[in-house]
Amino acid sequence: MAEIIKTALLDRHMKEAFDWSDSDMPVRDALWDYFMEKNGRDTMKTEEDMLPFLKDSDDKIEAFVNENLKK
Repeated sequence: MAEIIKTALLDRHMKEAFDWSDSDMPVRDALWDYFMEKNGRDTMKTEEDMLPFLKDSDDKIEAFVNENLKK
């Protein structure tokens, strides 16, 4: 029997992860765009801001997205 591996929240489409979203964009890309906009398109700063999300729990990421990206 094959083991089913849960896809990380960052790799799921926004609309799969959040019922309020209809975007096909992966959560990771939505966060990247959010930080790029916030940082005046500074790639280095955005990269720095994204690093914690690679280690954060899905719950933490979900809370951040709900608080900051939900329109």
